Amino acid sequence: MDHPSSHVESRWRTELRNRIIQASSLLEILLSGLVLVGLLLSAVPLIKWMPGLLIDGNEVEIRSFLERSLDIVIGIEFIKMLAKHSPGSSLEVLLYAIARHLVVGHDSALENLLSVGAIALIFIVRKFFFVPAFGAHLPDGHPAPDLSPSQSGIPAEEFLTRLKKRAENEVAEAISSEEEDFDEYDFEQAEPESD
Repeated sequence: MDHPSSHVESRWRTELRNRIIQASSLLEILLSGLVLVGLLLSAVPLIKWMPGLLIDGNEVEIRSFLERSLDIVIGIEFIKMLAKHSPGSSLEVLLYAIARHLVVGHDSALENLLSVGAIALIFIVRKFFFVPAFGAHLPDGHPAPDLSPSQSGIPAEEFLTRLKKRAENEVAEAISSEEEDFDEYDFEQAEPESD
């Protein structure tokens, strides 16, 4: 039989864990906002360079423009990665970072070949090894309760069926544990109510 304080402790731990998750989500949103503000500020020089590219677009100006604009694109993809929490968005950030290195970097042929190979590897991973979301299923095979059907990779009807079955099992377990507590109550020691 469980000690009564163990239920309180587990609720306390669960509440603390939930608060920590909420705080980390808030920090992620704050970081995304800061990155967005930084990206908006870094776009101002790009706008100023536009007329110069039309009039006298030498190689150095074009290269600087491409570097800055691709950095902004990578930053935008980084914000999406923080917002989506999906492996696909992480792969997109890697893809853009490697493409930036390939486009604006003047490297050796071997480094360019390695960059092209890395991009090809990312496409292979997306095509053959990609899963909709890590942590979409619990170890017992049930869908994680915090994911939507599209995130879990399970058809919506099957997702809802599994989630309902899991909820019914948890309710049944909770009711049976309450019945055990009720059965253990000593009615003989309880004082009768007086009218």
